[in-house]
Amino acid sequence: MPTLGIDLGGTNARAAVVDEQGRILASSKVALTERSPAAVVEVIAEAAAAAVTAGGGMRVRGCGVGAAGQIHRDSGVIAVAPNLGWRNVALGALLSERLGQPVRVVNDLAAAAWGELNAGAGRGATDVYVVFVGSGVGSCIIANSQLVRGSGGVAGELGHTKVIPNGRRCGCGELGCLEAYAGGHNLIAQCREVVAAGRSPIMAELTGGDPSLLTPLVLEKAAEAGDPAAREIHERAGRMLGMAIANMVTVLNPARLIIGGGVLMHCPGIRRYVVEGVQALASNTSREGLLIAEAELGDDSGIIGAAMLAL
Repeated sequence: MPTLGIDLGGTNARAAVVDEQGRILASSKVALTERSPAAVVEVIAEAAAAAVTAGGGMRVRGCGVGAAGQIHRDSGVIAVAPNLGWRNVALGALLSERLGQPVRVVNDLAAAAWGELNAGAGRGATDVYVVFVGSGVGSCIIANSQLVRGSGGVAGELGHTKVIPNGRRCGCGELGCLEAYAGGHNLIAQCREVVAAGRSPIMAELTGGDPSLLTPLVLEKAAEAGDPAAREIHERAGRMLGMAIANMVTVLNPARLIIGGGVLMHCPGIRRYVVEGVQALASNTSREGLLIAEAELGDDSGIIGAAMLAL
C-alpha cells in the first residue's frame, strides 16, 4: 500500500502518493499564504487530499513529512524552523490529529538522503553522506543503511557548524555558522551588502541596480568576470564548503558522497571548490573508494524519502 510524502518548504507544501519502490503515483502543491502552525497544517491537509484524489482515491498508510529545521527525535516537534519562523511546534501531533493517521516528521535533508539512498544516487551503498546547498546548507549521515540522528535528532547539521567565531548571524540565531556564509539566502544577503556599498559594479550592472535580482548565479558570473567583492564572497563560500565537507569525509569515511541543491547544481564554480576541496583535504585513507555523485531525484528526493520513511 502506498504512503503519503510531504515536502514542507517556506513557500509551498507538496504532497505525493508514493509506492514502496519510491515511484510517485500522484502529487499536488499548495502555496503557503500564512505561516502559523494551524494554517500550515490546513495547507498540508489540502495538498494531501488533492494528491490522493489525483491518484484515484487510493488508500494510503501513514504520512512522512520532510521540513527544513531542527527536529526533535521521535516526537515530531520542530525546535527551530527559520524559513517558517517556528520554534517548538509539535507538527507531528498536529498533523496526525488532522489527517487521522500516523505522521513521521524528519529534517528535509534526512528525507532527501533517504530518498536518494533507496531510489536515487545512493542505491547499493550502505554508508552515505549527503550534502545539499540550496537556500541553506543541509546534510545527513547514513551509516550501515540507517539514518544517524543523534540523541536529540539533530545529528549531521553541517550548516550549523561554526567556521568563523562570532561571525555573521545565521538564520538559526547563532553566529559564525557555515550556512551564514555559504547558504543561498546568505550569499544573496552578502551580495546586497557589497552592491549597496558600491563595492560590486559588475553585480550592479548584471542586475540593473535591482537588488531583488541578485542570485547565487549572478554572484558566480560576477566573480568569473573579475569583480573583487564577488570573488571574495564566492571563493570564501566555496572554500569553506570544500573544507567542511572534506572534514566530514575524513570523520565518517563514507563510500559515497552525494551532493545536490540549487547552489551546487546551478553554480559549477562553487561545486568545483567542493569537489577539489574533498580531493585535496580529506584524508588519503578516507578517500579510498569514495564516489562523489550528484543527487539524481532533483526536487523529488525529499518527498520520496519522506514517504518511504513513513514505512
